[in-house]
Amino acid sequence: MEYLALPPGLVTTTTAALACGVQPATIRDWVRRGLLARVGGTPKRPIYRLRDVLAARDAPKPSSVSQRAQNPA
Repeated sequence: MEYLALPPGLVTTTTAALACGVQPATIRDWVRRGLLARVGGTPKRPIYRLRDVLAARDAPKPSSVSQRAQNPA
């Protein structure tokens, strides 16, 4: 079940993924990696600030395994 209405500037995982052109699993991965923080909702239905989602989309990300090993999160 999705939320019926959210305040302006807040989005669900699904809406965040649509805004960034990625899968919802990618949004959850950004949260796990500390690139994006939840601002409300429930554990199963988190809510994010749209500006934070767009910032996470634009944040530099490691492109190879060796970079991940050098820069642990």
